[in-house]
Amino acid sequence: MNSCCIRKHPTAWSSTRRSSWLIASARSRLTPSSTGCSTAWPPRPAPWSVKPNSPVSEFALIERIRARAASDDRVLVGIGDDAAVLAPEPGRALVATTDSLVLDRHFRSDWPAADVGHLAAAVNLSDLAAMGARPRWALLALTLPTGDAVWVDGFLDGFLGLCTRFNTCLVGGNLSAGPLNIGVQLLGDVDPACVARRGRARIGDLLAVTGSLGDAAAALLGEDGAPADLLARLHRPVPRVEAGQAMAAMATAMIDVSDGLLADLGHLLGPGQGARIELGQLPASGSLVKVFADASQRWPLQLSGGNDYELLVSLQPSQWDAAHARCAALGVPLTVIGLVNSAGAIECRQPDGHRLELPRGGWDHFESR
Repeated sequence: MNSCCIRKHPTAWSSTRRSSWLIASARSRLTPSSTGCSTAWPPRPAPWSVKPNSPVSEFALIERIRARAASDDRVLVGIGDDAAVLAPEPGRALVATTDSLVLDRHFRSDWPAADVGHLAAAVNLSDLAAMGARPRWALLALTLPTGDAVWVDGFLDGFLGLCTRFNTCLVGGNLSAGPLNIGVQLLGDVDPACVARRGRARIGDLLAVTGSLGDAAAALLGEDGAPADLLARLHRPVPRVEAGQAMAAMATAMIDVSDGLLADLGHLLGPGQGARIELGQLPASGSLVKVFADASQRWPLQLSGGNDYELLVSLQPSQWDAAHARCAALGVPLTVIGLVNSAGAIECRQPDGHRLELPRGGWDHFESR
């Protein structure tokens, strides 16, 4: 349910010393007390702070949103009434999640509004993906400094664009005036027999992760000078909704990687369990490899960086072929990165067999402040 915090870093990606400088910074930052966001970005002028763009009234904004929102035959009452009325599909269990985005902790005021909207949808869709659920309906609560129609339109471009991709209808919400804040609730449904849970891994399970790890953390370190494809992983992550549904019935446990691999792995494991992570198996994108050619420089970002929104899944070895095939059919890589054991702790092994000592890291909204 958590959305990892963002943090500012002064380094420039154009620096010829970027790899060594960044990894030294990463190692110093990736500690239990600082990983994720030890300090928020200093506030920047909001897009509307100088001169509001096309200010309109609350009800004009609501009508603007309603005109763009899709619907389906199970939305009995949608935007405009006191509450939405929905008709869940018989035989399916309802799945609910909520997340909020806070200015200067989860996003910056100078981010494009469409990116903020996309991120607001993505972090919630990722939670449903981790449960193996099918997204259905969204509720959106926006607190805005002004009725800035241009910003809201841009936000809706990103928010509704991603919702539409996953057949999710915006059915209601709230508008109020105040410092910018975004709250989203998503509702989905799932076969009750196929609900994926955290904390249910079994000893001997394979640990596998979708996609690649570390791109968003690298973009955070590089800030505005990061390569465009790394920034896209930070601003516009793609939740693994289809992969979550495909693996739900065969997974013993599943979680989305939002707070860092090691932190979220700790939630995936059951009481008294441990795990061994093979660092040489951690999947990295070509862009990350280009910036950090030395794998040991990538590991801190991949283990504790957060904001990946990939799925971490535990599988009985007999289920691996089927899970891999289902993800491959969706065009989603699935990589085995380790094994669940009874050691009671998580260890990370380098390709040469030596253990890597690294702070667990990960993001905690209160301990990391």
